[in-house]
Amino acid sequence: MSGLRQKQKAHRHDRILEAAAELFREFGYEAVKMEAIAAAAEVSIGTIYNYYQNKGDLLVAIVSLEVHEVLKAGEDIISKPPRSAERAVDALIGGYVEHSLHYLSKEMWRQALAISTQQPDSPFGETFMGLDAALARQTCSLIAKLQSLNLLDPDADARSHGEIIFNNTNMNFINFVKTESMTIPELRATLRRQHHVLIQGVKP
Repeated sequence: MSGLRQKQKAHRHDRILEAAAELFREFGYEAVKMEAIAAAAEVSIGTIYNYYQNKGDLLVAIVSLEVHEVLKAGEDIISKPPRSAERAVDALIGGYVEHSLHYLSKEMWRQALAISTQQPDSPFGETFMGLDAALARQTCSLIAKLQSLNLLDPDADARSHGEIIFNNTNMNFINFVKTESMTIPELRATLRRQHHVLIQGVKP
């Protein structure tokens, strides 16, 4: 019985997140009420509040879902990266970028960035920053792996180069979500051009 209850709880949780993501994308984060999310998920409003105190908590949960999926995919790339430093970095960063609009719209990303900036010490802000830090660490791990394969200079500072690549990606991603007309292929082309220069400087 305990296992069944856990499965039912997980299923309700998934339905709530799916409903929230769909409604936020369709109508905009600000316009959606918690009652509408409950109705779409076919749960009571009280059930939602058992999991989340407000819409911000729901939004950061969707961001967390997004990031954890790309982190998992990134682990596969690091375990067996392409035999080219540029292709390996492009595969990892490309996974981050290509998956970014799977659950969230640009408007949702803007809301998440605004909340994390305005409330950095809140649970939302701390969770958001923690997710960013996890992506940065994974980028550093890829650089270290490429060094171990002699695809990059083994004497280079893996952490600093990984952080530079991730921070550059983050800056360009913020510009991407701020610019409605900008496409993912345009973002990836910009990142490839800029990362080419960074990687050339640390090739063996």
